[in-house]
Amino acid sequence: MKLPDPALLVLVGPSGSGKSTWAAAHYRRDEIVSSDALRGVVGSGPHDLDATADAFDLLERVVAARTGRGLTTVVDTLGTDEARRLGWLASARASGLPTVAVVLDTPDAECRRRNATRDRPVPAATLTGQLERHRALVPRLEHEGWDIVHTVTAAPPAPDPAPAPVTDSTERRTSQGLKVVLQVSRFPWGQDPLGWLTAVARAADEAGFAGLSVMDHLIQIPQVDRAWAPIPEPWVTLGAVAGLGTGLELGTLVTPVTFRAPGITAKAAATLDVLTGGRAFVGVGAGWWDREHAAYGLAFPPAGPRLDELERGIETMRALWAAGTKAYDGSRVSLPETTCYPRPVGELPVIVGGTGRRTLRIAATLGDAANVPSARPALDEHVATLRGLSESVRITVLDLPTIGTDREDAWARVERLRGRTPAAAYAQRTHAGTAADQRDRWGGLVELGVDTVFLGVADLEGAEDVARLAALAT
Repeated sequence: MKLPDPALLVLVGPSGSGKSTWAAAHYRRDEIVSSDALRGVVGSGPHDLDATADAFDLLERVVAARTGRGLTTVVDTLGTDEARRLGWLASARASGLPTVAVVLDTPDAECRRRNATRDRPVPAATLTGQLERHRALVPRLEHEGWDIVHTVTAAPPAPDPAPAPVTDSTERRTSQGLKVVLQVSRFPWGQDPLGWLTAVARAADEAGFAGLSVMDHLIQIPQVDRAWAPIPEPWVTLGAVAGLGTGLELGTLVTPVTFRAPGITAKAAATLDVLTGGRAFVGVGAGWWDREHAAYGLAFPPAGPRLDELERGIETMRALWAAGTKAYDGSRVSLPETTCYPRPVGELPVIVGGTGRRTLRIAATLGDAANVPSARPALDEHVATLRGLSESVRITVLDLPTIGTDREDAWARVERLRGRTPAAAYAQRTHAGTAADQRDRWGGLVELGVDTVFLGVADLEGAEDVARLAALAT
């Protein structure tokens, strides 16, 4: 439709409907009177809500002056204030100008999508209110006396381009196709903690391990060492390793959601990802050890609420890692903004640890990978459960073998490590043998669909022990 010119045109549409874009495409900048632009004139910027009253006072004066001179005037506001709208209509009629209400008929979903891409998006609840008021207003316009009610229908958005296939020529995998990450659980670092950590990390890198992971505990767990043995804060520790400039992927296995607000974990993981050039991952779980929670004054709710927090935590982290600073209104979490910089370099993998039915479901639906123990036949059952929930979730395992340079050395290590457990039982439980024996066993993991092995040994004393494990990393 060819619209009259000169004329008064009042745009009517919620945020994200395309009012300003339509106006700029059809009229000169001097013909457009925008409340947002006037906030920038009389306030600190177009989003300075404290300047709204002054901006609209100025807008009224500009509209009156332009219509009084018979000039085309395009009023760019939401258009939902009936008193103002009818006042502009009367002013134009008094000056003999034709009047046009321009209705932006844009689907709600498209308004929300556009709003979400803005640097300063309108809060989700506010936009919902605008959409509801807009739907109620449009039928009334026909009865207000406008010469023309002109509807602008939004063109459907162009489909997103197909994502390019992701290839990472630097990803380290063994000849069996496995990614092997060295799990460091003990820290017998003596008087030189940083020197010990540096030596172990460099040895892992030189041996060809894909990555290095650390536990997230406040007290050393009894399965690994004595309570007074050192167990460092993991994100600080990984930050130190990141400074070495290795090619290792770095992350936790796993961080309990009971320890930190998920937004803080999101910030730590994103920072680590940037410092490593995109080689971070974050392992998360519901937490399990009440002692460390009590000792540090942390709440330890029952399993159900902890798993609820795990779901909310993953959703929160992903919202904060997404592009932009828009508000987020999800199924479990609502955030007024998602301002979290630095952003991860790329997709930051979330590995969910645990074997409970609900934990596996969370891993399959919200995570990128599930981490479970490597012991069979329980592993086969976990894999079957996960595959029944998702074909795409990656399977990772925590493997804790006893590895010797030969059979005699392996049994000597069994004797040193078994404590009160019978030697045969300990050897069987930890698959005592050589690196070649482990590779043979890992062939069965590959057949089962395992993608990554987190390898931890109970007698990792230093860099020389990493060299003993090197055959498993290639």
